Amino acid sequence: MKKSLLLTTLFSCSLFAQSFTELKFDGLTQISNEIAKDTVKLKTKNNYTINEIDDAIKKFYKFRYFDNIYVTNDNSILTFHFKEKPFIAKLEMSGYKNREDELKSLYLSMGLKKGTMYSQKKIQKAKNTLLLALEREGYINSVVEVDIEKINEDSVALKFNVNKGDEIVIKQVSYKGLKSLDISDVEDVIANKEEDCCFTWFFGQNDGEINFEQLQYDSLRIKDLYLQNGYLDATVSAAFSKVDFNTNTASIQYTINEGKQYKVNNTLIYLDDKILDPQTLYSELKLEKDDIFNINYLRKDQSLIKTKVSNKGYAFTEVNYDIKKNENNTVDLVYNVIPGDKVYINDIIISGNSRTLDRVIRRNIYLAHGDLFSLTDYSDSINKLKRSGFFESVSINKKRLSSSKIDLLVDVSEAPTGNLVLGGGYGNYDGWMINASVNDKNIFGSGLNLGFSYEHSSKKDNYTLSLSNPSIKDSIYNGSVNIHRNESIITSDSNTTGDTTTTETGFGLGVGRSIGRNTRIGINYSYEDTQVEYELSPDDDSTFITSSITPYISYNTSDDYYIPRKGIITGTSLKYAGIGGDADYLLSSTYFKYFYSLEDLTDFDIILRYKNSIKVLDDTGHIPDDTTFYLGGPTSLRGYESYAFQPDDYGKDLFNRYFTNTIELSFPLIPSAKMRWALFYDYGMVGEDSFTDLKRAGQGAVISWYSPVGPLQFIFSRAVNPQEDDKTTNFEFSLGSKF
Repeated sequence: MKKSLLLTTLFSCSLFAQSFTELKFDGLTQISNEIAKDTVKLKTKNNYTINEIDDAIKKFYKFRYFDNIYVTNDNSILTFHFKEKPFIAKLEMSGYKNREDELKSLYLSMGLKKGTMYSQKKIQKAKNTLLLALEREGYINSVVEVDIEKINEDSVALKFNVNKGDEIVIKQVSYKGLKSLDISDVEDVIANKEEDCCFTWFFGQNDGEINFEQLQYDSLRIKDLYLQNGYLDATVSAAFSKVDFNTNTASIQYTINEGKQYKVNNTLIYLDDKILDPQTLYSELKLEKDDIFNINYLRKDQSLIKTKVSNKGYAFTEVNYDIKKNENNTVDLVYNVIPGDKVYINDIIISGNSRTLDRVIRRNIYLAHGDLFSLTDYSDSINKLKRSGFFESVSINKKRLSSSKIDLLVDVSEAPTGNLVLGGGYGNYDGWMINASVNDKNIFGSGLNLGFSYEHSSKKDNYTLSLSNPSIKDSIYNGSVNIHRNESIITSDSNTTGDTTTTETGFGLGVGRSIGRNTRIGINYSYEDTQVEYELSPDDDSTFITSSITPYISYNTSDDYYIPRKGIITGTSLKYAGIGGDADYLLSSTYFKYFYSLEDLTDFDIILRYKNSIKVLDDTGHIPDDTTFYLGGPTSLRGYESYAFQPDDYGKDLFNRYFTNTIELSFPLIPSAKMRWALFYDYGMVGEDSFTDLKRAGQGAVISWYSPVGPLQFIFSRAVNPQEDDKTTNFEFSLGSKF
């Protein structure tokens, strides 16, 4: 303000005339000339007083856009000159947060984003917000320094350098009154845990760092755990924390009054039977008579009822519940359903897609203009958009236009879809392995997937370049094309052939279509030029062409890509080789996978998994030497080396029948690191003309880690009743394969 008064004084000393013929604004970009003229507001046209100019300058400074303002009057042209504050063109942070989504949220809380005006007051406010965030996460005496780099006259770059200071470590958490639940169950739900005794740096271990922001919610989490176990009267005090700033350690105590455990006595659903007969719902409820009350199951039953009614078009269905306690420690559950009116879709409005085309998003939404609302279609649309991998976040909000019309507001946040993956490992058979891939599954926002992959080990070199379109012209049809070169070495004990080297170069084309939401059918064509070389008998080397078509059908109802807990994945195909090439045979392949969560039965995250694979090779003219089946290794029969069971003499004795199946029980190991372990039993058969020529089994345990470079498996296995000459193994490492 002193600056404006000084400028006004200088102005009054230098100007004698108090009239003008033209009004101008110089250096103004943040507000329009119309707003500027309205801000000046001279009472008399073409005349002004010093006080009016002074008032105008004060009003302009209130916009907080300007570092300096001065006024001149040359040749009766009254000009306001503005020096605007610079923009924030670049934001960086070191020493704290490195994920892009975390930084974006943090900058917003600090009141900063690219393109906003820079000011010292704004930077100080941002520093204070950042220090508060650090304190909430348990860091004391943190220091934040800001480097300000001037890019040009109009923009600056900001870098926040964070020294997180000292961490407060929780040494003890006590639960006074805890009797019916295990401490380990409580620790699974709270955010603030005791420091583990050792290896606190390892995935899933507790480092004990206190998080004050989450501390206020931990007592609510414990309360909810009691409600999941039937203790409706349980009370949990707020966390009482005691901090020793000399040692930077803390202790936390909760006081718990458990009360009595309740069971379900009766359930009633009040619903207009003209909309839906409530009797059809009772058999699908998770909470039944004599079950221990579980608040999670109650919420699932509430959601089930809402979904069933909403699928009839009642978009704004409300399901209220009442829990009536009885004297014999039982409860009656009453659901009151308020459906409202039937609702139709008026329009679908998409926002947030800076890259992905509208049509790519719209084809993944199962609702359109004029459709009757369905909650299942609504939920499936959200899930399908999320599964696409194109977006960091997806939300579809319902905007009510009338009692019977809504707009769907689809808001997405783009995710990076191009990636470069480098990985490696070691296996008994393949030795050291390296794999690399670069791909973009959403080229130019079109949904097209272009990729290149390379895999190398002492036994193989594989190259693949592929392009696929999951929805040709936004239809139910899909297509793909690939070029590949695969070179593999199969070690044999044969005294006549030795190792066999197969080099295969070719391409593939495919087209298919969706049938419903879970089924696909299609046909693939492939052309392969294959060279087979025998180490000890080069005269038997051969070269042949395989030209084939493969119709297929697949079905998938699983609920996750890497760790399905329910659903079926199955498919079958029939490859016919004999379209103008040297090879002439039929290859039938069928696979089946089944997933079932035992959590409802055991109250523990156990997944029952079963899979099998059956293949049949029939000679319709000529089967090339390398076209056969093998048994053994991580993908078929664990406990035995890869290719442990193979034909004794290529060209004469080929395995034409193949069957494997596996049953697993999968348990959580370190959930925060996406690590699980499983007990397995494998059984496989292979033969020339019969499935039972050779039968073997293996068992053991496997540790699976879904790492940033892909799925990793550490297999500890044992062959079941192996024969003397069998090639067995007790450990295998696998990269890139999953159940």
